[in-house]
Amino acid sequence: MEKKPLRFKEFVDYTGTGDEDLASKASRRKKVDNEEVTDEALSLSQRMARGRLFKKNKAKIALGRKRAARKIASMDVLKKRARKAARNVILKKLIKNTPKAELSMARRQDLEKRLEKKKAVIDKLSKKLLPQVRKKEMERKKGGNKT
Repeated sequence: MEKKPLRFKEFVDYTGTGDEDLASKASRRKKVDNEEVTDEALSLSQRMARGRLFKKNKAKIALGRKRAARKIASMDVLKKRARKAARNVILKKLIKNTPKAELSMARRQDLEKRLEKKKAVIDKLSKKLLPQVRKKEMERKKGGNKT
């Protein structure tokens, strides 16, 4: 049996809104058996379904992104950004001059596996990049560059 992808409503916590009807409907929607979310790669059909889902919710996603842009990023978000930057640094070393978009799907999957093995290196590099990421965030909030 294939698991259904998570819906937007399952990510949002309606219990603290004060609306009892909304909270009760949300609690009924919650899964009883608390299935674990796997970290496996998506199949082609799952990827296409996810694409349709994001296309349907693009206005909500854009609104959330706009709200998040107004706030200063939390330390968790900054760590995530530093980690992503560290992954990109290592990825660039692995693929040299080739853009990631031009790589075949099999090559990209192979690179993802190689990056998974370099987790310790990525963690160490992300700690080094954290101050730069934080400085960049502060400049963005000060209005150093209007983008």
